Amino acid sequence: MPKDAAVEEFARLVRALKARDGRSYEALGRRLSVSASTLHRYCSGATVPEEFAVVDRLALLCGADEEERRALEAAWTRAADARRPPTPEPGAETAPEPVAEATPGPGTVSAPPEPGAEPAPAPGREPVQEPAPAPEPGQEPAPVPASAPEATSGPELDPVHARVPGLPPERRGRRWGWPGVVVGALAVVATVTLGAVLLPGKAPRQPAAPPAPLTWTVASDLWENGCGHTYLVRRTPPPPPEAADARSWAAAQGAVDGGKTLVRVSVQGKSAAAVVLQALHVRVVERGAPLPWTAYRMDDGCGGAVTPRRFEVDLDRPRPVARSLDGYDASGQEGRTLPAVSFPYAVSATEPEELLVSAGAAGCDCRWYLELEWSSEGRRGTVRIGDEDGAPFRTSGAKGRPVYGFDSVERAWITGENSGQGG
Repeated sequence: MPKDAAVEEFARLVRALKARDGRSYEALGRRLSVSASTLHRYCSGATVPEEFAVVDRLALLCGADEEERRALEAAWTRAADARRPPTPEPGAETAPEPVAEATPGPGTVSAPPEPGAEPAPAPGREPVQEPAPAPEPGQEPAPVPASAPEATSGPELDPVHARVPGLPPERRGRRWGWPGVVVGALAVVATVTLGAVLLPGKAPRQPAAPPAPLTWTVASDLWENGCGHTYLVRRTPPPPPEAADARSWAAAQGAVDGGKTLVRVSVQGKSAAAVVLQALHVRVVERGAPLPWTAYRMDDGCGGAVTPRRFEVDLDRPRPVARSLDGYDASGQEGRTLPAVSFPYAVSATEPEELLVSAGAAGCDCRWYLELEWSSEGRRGTVRIGDEDGAPFRTSGAKGRPVYGFDSVERAWITGENSGQGG
């Protein structure tokens, strides 16, 4: 596959994962611990990650199965190889150019050797040493005469040897002898040693754990009974939004949930196999003093005929616990109880479940996550659940703060006894 095509194929697969998830570059980048611009370069093909681990985390986050992850890793390998500069072969520059041997020109007659004289060696070749005759029994072996050292300069000197300073003359005789091989071997050893010492290789890639067999969605900007909620805001905000627009309104004002946060988690298995939800835990990752901001109520309170079953959490406790409570439906003549979710609880692709969490705080500005334990087909694990962007939920106490309600007639925020108490 051409280099550009390999990179584009990898970028196409990454774009498909990002489109499948639906979250923004910023939201996904926070989950992957990379910047939004870095993730955008991966999707556009401008950059190929040095390690596959970040791409594998993206695949797991977007719900890719094992086959998709293998195809993604193969595409990453091709793209990484395409972007990697070619490595010159060790010792390639040390290969000597062949030296042409002198050949008699046309019309040249070679003089015949004198009787009894040994034939002269061809130019550029060493004379072949005849083996010494074996000594008679009891006779000392004849000494081998030492050959005279050759000249260290002149046209017969091997170009490779001429570039190696300090090479002894006795090792410069043959054009293709072992010194050239040693030079090439030393270059290979030096290259390998340099790579081992200065350029440490990548650690062996550990097989990635299979993804969790369940998926979930989160809604964390809920109002109680669709109308009642309090926000802490640093400065006077615009009029309250519709409940469906609460998320964008709160983000634009930098608002924080005052006193209570409602979270709805919809959990579903990925296949027909049952996934058993074992427990729901609360993990507070940061505590601070309640925010000294003004509390703004979205209305003066409202009620509903149905109190949904839920988990209640007191974030002020050192180790908050999610307590499962019954709900109640008062819409009928006699009313009926809605049994609390009792763990363990099974879900599958065709049998989802909604978990409603009501977390309250009075004495802290708390950032927190939910952790859901699961088990399925001999496996078990825990998934961490944050808000829609993967960040922790945030709830701050609002008791004692100035409280404002919105007067729909005057179209202004007003304070007074009827505006209630935040938190």
